[in-house]
Amino acid sequence: MRLATSAVPGRNCPALRQRARSALAAVMIGAMLPISTAPALMPQAALAKGPESLADLAEQVTDAVVNISASTTVEKSARGGRAMPQLPQGTPFEDLFEEFFKRRGQRGDNNRGDDEGQRQSRKSNSLGSGFIIDAAGLVITNNHVIGDANDIQVILHDGSKLKAEIVGKDSKIDLAVLRVKPEAGKPLKAVPFGDSDKMRPGDWVMAIGNPFGLGGSVSAGIVSARGRNIESGPYDNYIQTDAAINKGNSGGPLFNMNGEVIGINTAILSPSGGSVGIGFAVPSNTASPVLDQLREFGEVRRGWLGVRIQNVDEATAEALGLKGGPKGALIAGVDEKGPAKPAGLEVGDVITKFNGTVVKSSSELPRIVAQTPVGKTVEVVVVRKGQEVTKSVLLGRLEDGEKAQLANVKQPEPESAVRQALGLNLSGLTDELRKKFSIKDTVKGVVVTRVDPNSTAADKRISPGDVIVEVGQEPVSSPADVTKKVDALKKELRKSVLLLIASASGDVRFVAIGLD
Repeated sequence: MRLATSAVPGRNCPALRQRARSALAAVMIGAMLPISTAPALMPQAALAKGPESLADLAEQVTDAVVNISASTTVEKSARGGRAMPQLPQGTPFEDLFEEFFKRRGQRGDNNRGDDEGQRQSRKSNSLGSGFIIDAAGLVITNNHVIGDANDIQVILHDGSKLKAEIVGKDSKIDLAVLRVKPEAGKPLKAVPFGDSDKMRPGDWVMAIGNPFGLGGSVSAGIVSARGRNIESGPYDNYIQTDAAINKGNSGGPLFNMNGEVIGINTAILSPSGGSVGIGFAVPSNTASPVLDQLREFGEVRRGWLGVRIQNVDEATAEALGLKGGPKGALIAGVDEKGPAKPAGLEVGDVITKFNGTVVKSSSELPRIVAQTPVGKTVEVVVVRKGQEVTKSVLLGRLEDGEKAQLANVKQPEPESAVRQALGLNLSGLTDELRKKFSIKDTVKGVVVTRVDPNSTAADKRISPGDVIVEVGQEPVSSPADVTKKVDALKKELRKSVLLLIASASGDVRFVAIGLD
């Protein structure tokens, strides 16, 4: 090994030569020491290494991994422009298809003047990946891989093609189940699901798929993180991995080192469109109940609780008296026709456990409820005014288009005021103010007429025209009620106050404001 050096002073000094001889002797003695002493000096990073080879594992499962070719019939206009096939919204390959069809559409090849030349049917193809979970012919892939295709081919590892039909698909989790008929004398190879909950960041994983249409390709890496929310749907809970996942890998399996599928490769995060080491897979434990329903019913039947929820932050947790800090899902609204209403769940309750599962945050609750069978009676544990209460709820069914969402309001321009507290100017509700802010007659409370732009209330997006319905979970009907309650909380040395705010239309949400 060459070392870069600068000029060294005292080159002919006897003392320096003596020290050099001693150092050389020490090096020679060190070289003759037993090898077993070396690890004590070796950095820990040098001791970490991956599996020596994944060849045996890849050979074991490759035959169960397939390529998916989905053809969609589109129409070509008279000027030669091509219509892009209809893909589900949010498809990771949307930009790729759009660019492809724009580029191809620049060349017009319609020189005919008759009606036939005005409109012609053309087929466009998309390529993806999948895997066989049942030797009888069941194949799993992503919903966005097949889209609205009317001709789907499953291409096996040996190159043979089987026509596939759609058993069922789900856009919310982005999964689809296909069925093929095996050829006589050619049994299909299937792979099992593993337990994704056992995977930890740092565990080795292997992905197999069809990147850029190249055919079966193997890549390996580790689990980078779990529980990722990439805001692609209401039930995001992805495994993040640095195993190379590219366009065409969608729908393919992510294996653990036992050859079990612990994830379904679905999306990538990349400004260039290629792998940058950030890929996402649907966990097998999230996918399994969805796939079971697709196989049985051809659709997914999700449980429905009928509440509107929001996050619990530090200030809200303190105001609610939640022990252990922020947790659970705060009920900001109860559907009058939903299952929660007759069960006795109320606005202001914090759901901390659902059907035996601890609810750590509001983002977890929709997924937990959705995975619970429709028509099942479940126990829901809530914290109400500092006390735990258990309610029994008979779950309904979540129809398409219904989902829990966080409360959200807009902020109009500030107006004049009559009474001030918490950075808010308040007034009793009058006919004039109802008309000015378009507040519904059913809304009761104290109206906000101005918000101090430098206050916490402004940061929490409280707006003129909002109505304070409750302070500290007690109803208020005048500015004096608000002031009185706030003063009482200050005397109790509370750090924050919890307000129930109604919009002009009647939608409510909780807001915690510090009392510093």
